[in-house]
Amino acid sequence: MSYLSRELVFLILQFLDEEKFKDSVHRLELESGFYFNMRYFEEIVINGEWEEVVKYLSGFTKVEDNRYSMKIFFEIQKQKYLEALDKKDRAKAVEILMKDLKVFSGFNEDLFKEIALLLTLENFRENEQLSKYGDVKAARGIMLGEVKKLIEANPLFRDKLTFPNLKTTRLRTLINQSLNWQHQLCKNPKLNPDIKTLFVDHCCGPSQAAQPNIAHVPSLAANPLLGAVPKPVGFPPLGAHGPFQSPLPTNLTGWMASPALANASASTGPLGLVPPNISAIMKRPRTPPANTPAVDYQTADSEHVLKRTRTSDEVNPVPVNVLPIGNSGQSSSSSEDLPKAVLMTLNQGSSVKSMDFHPIQQTLLLVGTNAGEFLIWDLVSRERLAQKNFKVWDLGACSKPLQAALTNDYTASINRVTWTPDGTFFGVAYSKNIMQIYSYHGGGDIRNHLEIEAHSGSVNDLAFSYPNKTLSIVTCGDDMLIKVWNAVTGEKQNQFKGHEAPVYSVRPHFKENIQFVFSTATDGNIKAWLYDNTGSRLDYAAPGHSPSTMAYSADGTRLFSCGTNKDGQSFIVEWNESEGAIKRTYNGLGKRANRPVQFDTTKNRYIVAGDEWLVKYWNMDNANVLMVIDAEGGLPASPCVRFNKEGMLLAVSTSDNGIKILANPDGVKVLRTMEKRSVDASRVTTPSAVKHIQPSEITPSGATANATGGPSIMDRATIIPPIAMTSSETQNVADRPAIGDEVTDRSRMWKVTEISEPSHCRFLRLPDNTSSAMRVTRLIYTNSGLGVLALATNAVHKLWKWQKSDHISTGKATASVAPQIWQPPSGILMINDISDTSTKDSIASFALSKNDSYVASTSGGKISLFNMMTFKTMTTFMPPPPAATFLAFHPRDNNIIAIGMDDSSIQIYNVRVDEVKTKIKGHHKRITGLAFSNVLNVLVSSGADCLLCVWSTDGWEKQISRQLQIPGGRVAAPFADTHVQFHQDQTHLLVVHETQIAIFEAPNLECLKQWGPREASGAITHAAYSCDSQTIYVTFEDGSIDILTASTLRLRCRISSTSYLPPNPNSRVYPLVVAAHPSEPNQFALGLTDGGVCVIEPLESEGKWGSSPGAENGAGPTASAANTTDQAQR
Repeated sequence: MSYLSRELVFLILQFLDEEKFKDSVHRLELESGFYFNMRYFEEIVINGEWEEVVKYLSGFTKVEDNRYSMKIFFEIQKQKYLEALDKKDRAKAVEILMKDLKVFSGFNEDLFKEIALLLTLENFRENEQLSKYGDVKAARGIMLGEVKKLIEANPLFRDKLTFPNLKTTRLRTLINQSLNWQHQLCKNPKLNPDIKTLFVDHCCGPSQAAQPNIAHVPSLAANPLLGAVPKPVGFPPLGAHGPFQSPLPTNLTGWMASPALANASASTGPLGLVPPNISAIMKRPRTPPANTPAVDYQTADSEHVLKRTRTSDEVNPVPVNVLPIGNSGQSSSSSEDLPKAVLMTLNQGSSVKSMDFHPIQQTLLLVGTNAGEFLIWDLVSRERLAQKNFKVWDLGACSKPLQAALTNDYTASINRVTWTPDGTFFGVAYSKNIMQIYSYHGGGDIRNHLEIEAHSGSVNDLAFSYPNKTLSIVTCGDDMLIKVWNAVTGEKQNQFKGHEAPVYSVRPHFKENIQFVFSTATDGNIKAWLYDNTGSRLDYAAPGHSPSTMAYSADGTRLFSCGTNKDGQSFIVEWNESEGAIKRTYNGLGKRANRPVQFDTTKNRYIVAGDEWLVKYWNMDNANVLMVIDAEGGLPASPCVRFNKEGMLLAVSTSDNGIKILANPDGVKVLRTMEKRSVDASRVTTPSAVKHIQPSEITPSGATANATGGPSIMDRATIIPPIAMTSSETQNVADRPAIGDEVTDRSRMWKVTEISEPSHCRFLRLPDNTSSAMRVTRLIYTNSGLGVLALATNAVHKLWKWQKSDHISTGKATASVAPQIWQPPSGILMINDISDTSTKDSIASFALSKNDSYVASTSGGKISLFNMMTFKTMTTFMPPPPAATFLAFHPRDNNIIAIGMDDSSIQIYNVRVDEVKTKIKGHHKRITGLAFSNVLNVLVSSGADCLLCVWSTDGWEKQISRQLQIPGGRVAAPFADTHVQFHQDQTHLLVVHETQIAIFEAPNLECLKQWGPREASGAITHAAYSCDSQTIYVTFEDGSIDILTASTLRLRCRISSTSYLPPNPNSRVYPLVVAAHPSEPNQFALGLTDGGVCVIEPLESEGKWGSSPGAENGAGPTASAANTTDQAQR
């Protein structure tokens, strides 16, 4: 078919759709194979019209075409099969198995057998991989998300997913033009022709009598024959994937589908049948977290390891790992889930303008006020951790108009405060030109990071996003502009211009790999922008032309807005994001609000708004109000409201400049438990379980007067020699003697806790029914916190999982309840390739993907990529020599792995395409540590040569290198490992060597602190930050564990080996590796030389490890503070 004939088909498709011939539209799409209507496909999948689904797909591809097509058809037939099983219709299930699924047995017989075995189960959910299968609607939605990605990645669909950008009624317009041309050729044109047929050419004149239905046409401009071509109103009926679009793309998916972007998105699609990450799929089409982003910027990375699956036949299109299907992730719609009990009232002092809970430490609340001050509240202690008034850091750098304005009136109110998704930074937008970014280091430690004169006039909103995998700040202001700034350097990256009124709010988001920003103006205009400076891609009006704020559901799939117009009428609506049309309008808002109504969402289920002196809740799926409370009274007409990330707590502003904290039953329980722990830990007692060593107990020899446990921390003062310092560090000490004096004074009041008996703490040796007693060389918690993964020297992995129970409602790891060592039903083990290698001398390493689906691992042989659900080896790569010695997944792309090698090189490997992208060299001995920084976009490497190197992740160039200084009097082993780990702020770097713990600041690698152990403890074997980076756990060859305060490197607790190891004089057991729990800052796990794994926590009555020394006065850690206090404590 010629190209013009193909275009004619598109014109006919448009015409049929405009005339509402829906069946004919889809029949022509199918028969021509020119356009795959994704919207129609979604509709029939969600409705379960399986025969039509298969028939429609078959017009574009067949099962045998390629592995994408095979996986698409497999997923559809598998869903049919599971639905039949769910209905207990075994006859139908058998028919589907033998008729529709049998074809796949030739490609993967094991998978077919496993599917067939589901017939033997009373409930297929007894299969662990299907245990979280939800209802039919949710399961179809999840399957659809996976299939859509496969379709987008399938080359056969590459030019069939986007409809040409046609003006409406294009076919009619062409016919009009043809008739006008015919009319111009008439010898005797009539003024008012009446065209009644298109079957013959138009002609005016004598022959008109013979053709009474043909008339004369004056001109197209004056009298269009088939009626005026209407301007597009609203959005085309087929929406995101529909073919009938207005001249400028007017739907979200349409304007995102430029060829370059579409190809980029397709390139991230699965190249093999990889196991779906259920939580990630539920978050599609965005596809982000929940953490969060969020603003959940859970990152722009693909959460799948996209790879070229290989078997002995080079193609293994249907591995067994395609079975898991999760639930929708939506909570119950019971109002009991909602926070409504008033737990406390915080006395703020000024009127609240904006609030945001910390995304990780969810009992910390950031508040901005109309007086220009912001505060951080700790809801457990009910104390203000930090407070700052409005102050311009560098007035001389401001513009002349701003300087003049501040000279006349040095005040400003806060319009917005918000945290970054990881809680390491927060931003403050002021009513006068300025935005400020602060870094947060725990407690009351906040530090100036960036100050930018962002707009002319008020900075009305501020948000964080990750375009191009770089943390950025998006702002808007009274100058009608939206600007994007680099969050590290403050450099302006983008500027969006197009609003005709002050921009009221911004909401960054992303779908797949496409980043964009919604903006709303005070005139009610809503626009969407890509980060390309080419103008808005979407433009429509908010209901009532109200200035609005926008919010997504937690999984990023549903878009809502809330606004109040100049007449005081408020609107909360859900948008059909693809079509720009209102999907649902929520009832129950007042008509006379005196200030904009604020709202928030939580749990993919609920909406809250402050309106008419009340707090109002809605279920997202119901337009009517679910519940209304007055929060015990005292609320303003339009109170500010803000959920914490889990939706357990709700902050509500009060009319007397306070904040009420509301909680649901889970929130009440959590806060009460934390309060109890805080109170218990602060009581001055002398329990037999803990010995507090007072400075007054120190004898002249340096020993404690009546120590009963192991040697005290003060013994170190007589043994460890001073740490050698560089000249710059010495200069820092001289410059700041006062700080060191203050710290030394405070140290006299500080108590060190020593734990020496099993009753002093909670510990649990994880059960292990294997006979192996091989040393545990690598250890990690799963990112969910539900399990612990260990790697032993025999190349065998062991996985322990905790299950939800009456004792542990969350299912997270704990020392109070024993977990089970977990294996898949097949009983296979995850064993690394160790052919032609010696496990005795090999270096082991593994890295876990962010979604806990995959682990890349090596024990001196090839690197293996395992499926964590099935333990099956998905692929192996990079056989030695050289051997891989350290692995790290790229934080934003699970397809990219940084691999440290035995030959001192680092290889950047793309799993999906099975290709080394680049190879970098800068070390002289093997690589022993790798750490990525999301914020700085760097990779830090460490080696057995005690060298640290910083590499840019943009071009992989080396930025700087620094030699680790060995303390005086110490001699490092020639091949001692050096490990690195970034602080939560992604800037400070923990460096671990057998002789010391050091803190460096990246990217310049300035050494801020060093700390060395006493000789009696032996060498340091490992160390790790706690999940909140406030604590460092250090393990030693004598089996002891030191617990340091991270900000000062000062010891606050020491755990003797006798507290967690049974006495055995015939064996020397000690920890080789320590791992910190990902969400419990006081829990850690140890991998031992006898093959055991222990989980250790403080006593519930204590709640934390020892007492933390006072924070230093000043902006942050200094070399002087570190070194003066280190010498005092050792």
